[in-house]
Amino acid sequence: MAKLMSPSDMMSSVTDSMKERTGRTLEEWVEAVRVSGIDPLDQKAVRNWLKAEHSILQNSQWAIADAAAREAGWVRPGVEGYIDSQYQGEKAALRPIFDALREIIEGLGDDVSVEGRSGYTPFIRKRQFAAVQASTKTRVDLGLRFKEEPDSALLNTNSLPGQSTHKIGLGSVADITDEVRQLIKLAYEHNG
Repeated sequence: MAKLMSPSDMMSSVTDSMKERTGRTLEEWVEAVRVSGIDPLDQKAVRNWLKAEHSILQNSQWAIADAAAREAGWVRPGVEGYIDSQYQGEKAALRPIFDALREIIEGLGDDVSVEGRSGYTPFIRKRQFAAVQASTKTRVDLGLRFKEEPDSALLNTNSLPGQSTHKIGLGSVADITDEVRQLIKLAYEHNG
């Protein structure tokens, strides 16, 4: 069985080999961001700049943007802080859908963990098997990861959150049917 890396371990791995892969150390990239004139707190703008101007690959973009923002005073939120930020303003009405899904997903077993992300919430067993994203002001997307595609008309393969292979759009808690619950359980079983 492969050893799973925590987000901190993955970030360390990326930063430890940064100079080898990009020609600069993490500290040199943070300085480049600082003098570029880009707001280091706008991590998306920093990532776009790194990609467009320097052809930096995704994992390195995230590591550099994160380090530049932290140097500028940003404090990474905890899991609950990330979740709360996803369900504010016009998406606040979607929070009950997220909460119902979270209860179902975490209720599958003690081996389920949740991580914080800015755009979606991943749920992990041995690997990510579910992701919940407030995609619009009226819809939450439940992303699920399957080894083999189940037969369900509910599943869609467009614009997937996280590491999902399929998604289900949900507009209310009532949309979380027995079939949705079964598909969540199947994704859990496929990734254990």
